[in-house]
Amino acid sequence: MALTSPRILLIDSYDSFTHNLAALCKKSIPDCHIHIIKNDSVDDAKLKVYLSHFSAIVVGPGPGSPENPCDIGVVRHLWRLPEEHLLPIFGVCLGLQSLAIEFGAKLGRLNVVKHGQISQIQHNGEEIFQGVKEVSAVRYHSLYVSLDNCQDLQPLAWADDGAENGPVIMAARHKTKPFWAVQYHPESVRTDGGGEEILRNFWRLAQTWASSEGRKICPWNTLVEKVVGPSWPVPRLVTSPRSPLIISTVTTRLLQIPGCLPTSICEAIGVMKENSDFVLLDSAAQPGRFTLIGCLTPRSTRIIHTVGEPHIHVRTQEKCMLEDLAGADIWAWLATFMRIRRAVGGTSESPFWGGLIGYLSYELGVQSLAPSLLSGDRKMSKSSHPDVNLVFVDRSIVVDSTSGSVYIQSLLPNDDAWLDSMCSTLKQTAMVQMDSGRASPAKRRKKSTTGSPLVSLPDREQYISQIGRAKEHLFAGDSYELCLTAPTRISVPKGADASRNSSSSWELYKILRARNPAPHSAYLRLHPSTMLSSSPERFLSYSRPPDTTCQLRPIKGTVRKAPGVTRAVAEQALAGSAKEVAENLMIVDLIRHDLHGVVGEDVSVRQFCKVEEYKTVWQLVSVIEGKLRDGSDADQSSNLGWEVLRRSLPPGSMTGAPKKRSVEILHTLEDQDRGIYSGVFGYWCVGGSGDWSVTIRSCFKYDPQEGSECCHAAGRSPLDDSTRESSHFEEWCIGAGGAITALSDPEAEWDEMIVKVDSVVRAFGDVEFLENYG
Repeated sequence: MALTSPRILLIDSYDSFTHNLAALCKKSIPDCHIHIIKNDSVDDAKLKVYLSHFSAIVVGPGPGSPENPCDIGVVRHLWRLPEEHLLPIFGVCLGLQSLAIEFGAKLGRLNVVKHGQISQIQHNGEEIFQGVKEVSAVRYHSLYVSLDNCQDLQPLAWADDGAENGPVIMAARHKTKPFWAVQYHPESVRTDGGGEEILRNFWRLAQTWASSEGRKICPWNTLVEKVVGPSWPVPRLVTSPRSPLIISTVTTRLLQIPGCLPTSICEAIGVMKENSDFVLLDSAAQPGRFTLIGCLTPRSTRIIHTVGEPHIHVRTQEKCMLEDLAGADIWAWLATFMRIRRAVGGTSESPFWGGLIGYLSYELGVQSLAPSLLSGDRKMSKSSHPDVNLVFVDRSIVVDSTSGSVYIQSLLPNDDAWLDSMCSTLKQTAMVQMDSGRASPAKRRKKSTTGSPLVSLPDREQYISQIGRAKEHLFAGDSYELCLTAPTRISVPKGADASRNSSSSWELYKILRARNPAPHSAYLRLHPSTMLSSSPERFLSYSRPPDTTCQLRPIKGTVRKAPGVTRAVAEQALAGSAKEVAENLMIVDLIRHDLHGVVGEDVSVRQFCKVEEYKTVWQLVSVIEGKLRDGSDADQSSNLGWEVLRRSLPPGSMTGAPKKRSVEILHTLEDQDRGIYSGVFGYWCVGGSGDWSVTIRSCFKYDPQEGSECCHAAGRSPLDDSTRESSHFEEWCIGAGGAITALSDPEAEWDEMIVKVDSVVRAFGDVEFLENYG
């Protein structure tokens, strides 16, 4: 039976690969419409009524067990549909397990779980494998089914795990009903031979069955769409009111001053004034290229928001205003804020013309992904940071370390006097630097304190216990990996020379920059928060419209440089490691899902698990890109990057997969909010581009200043005034952790976490550890 526009119902069990499967269906089944529903959004009685409008169902993968009604939802009822509602169904992973146990199969745990592992699939060449030759498939499962004594199902494919697990069922079909399923993931980027071919065969078999049974498809109508939603993809981009636009013009001065250090520029324009705000996004090492410096003024607009609050704090030094969100969310508010500040005329070579710079917390991403986790009392410390902390930059300096070009830029009208003055300042700074033979990077922190910093590590036994609990979730099928973290706290005695015109945090940043230079370093002093970062990982960048392209660059796998660690050695340790590649692959597939969810089908993996050289390490890096299809309107293109950011947080490399379930599990394992750590920091340019990095290898200080009472009212609980005045210490926090897999050794994971802490903590000089270090 020929169908011109078949409709496929895709059941999503809260997985992080669902949109990849939708894209595969679109590619495999000509002209099809895909409608995606959650497995608990419609009950079985109501769903039956609408099945006659669909040509087939695809049951997607998901976390948990098919024996748990909360994990499987309506899926378990599909296998028992009465004859009048019967239609072809294709299951993936959890879908196969659910099919099997409904017809008498036994569910068990693998001895050795397969998360991100690639296996050769043996098959009989029949049914969905007709005409299919070799199959190399990606597996994400810790549970398996045994079809012994299962009379209704016929096995179609196997993976031979040898001594680990023996033969494991990889595909099956029902002998009399139009049900087929696979255990592996046909939608994974590394599945070869068992993806598109299998879906095409399923569609052929589905059509043949429908023709033989005389099954008729009912016409589509709006009532059905109200229940199952419009067909995928649905961009659902952040929208902003169609307010009149006043397009600003960027004014730029260009200087050629090769070798001028960004740190020298910062010191020339006032970074040492600790009580003032300052923002620096610093490409301190290759492959980073551009450094962004905000030239803030007392009138620079600050935007501060705490998840759960119904308002936003918008302030300058002159005034502070509370703006009601009025039922909207912070993302839509910021989209509106930036829409009326669009600008043109900047130099195309400069990535940033002005706009928002700052950070977004981990919990801001959690709010979008799993809002119920933040609906009650949050696990905040008494010095928790705002979740959104941004400043709008009207004046900026961009340094190109490759060409030596320096761009001085302003969004303010008639700002020639400032531009000319800044050109003179930078020329003079370059001359002073040249005369002094270039300022030496700091080697140690100045001895301005009265004692050694005190470092309080996480409780070792508690962290190891949390790893054990995490692994149990992995064995149970709840997640493929869990990125467990814990905070380390540093108490630094204040020096006798501390004053408003000196900056201990800036001196500390320069030491961190010299010890651990990174392509995505940052110094963000946005009171009450100060953040120092030497992050190696770009999260998301998006180009200026039109034709905006979004790129994500996840890092999973690192080898520190040392004598004898050549590229060949690093490639063997990283790209040659099944464990490292599996961790990277999981995040690549997760990111593809996130991108597909916004842009639709046009997502590609430009680079998979390539070893890249950085200043101090070798890294295993993948590159995923996506863009909207041609014909998107200007507002869609302008907000595309912002929408991808919203839908991709928190970073998958800092949670695990499936992301929602992993975040929920981590919430039960970790003792408090992560805050700034494992969120993102970066910029959104008035020209429509943006660049955001993962907040790792970083430290944070909470230190409200006089005049920032607006921040205090944002729902946080700072130290009271008497405590601040009497305290002789600066309190810093470092977040660190690691990706826990089923193969993780708890002792080794603890050691790895300590190594990551050490990469930052040594910038504080000679420290005294309050816990048993290592």
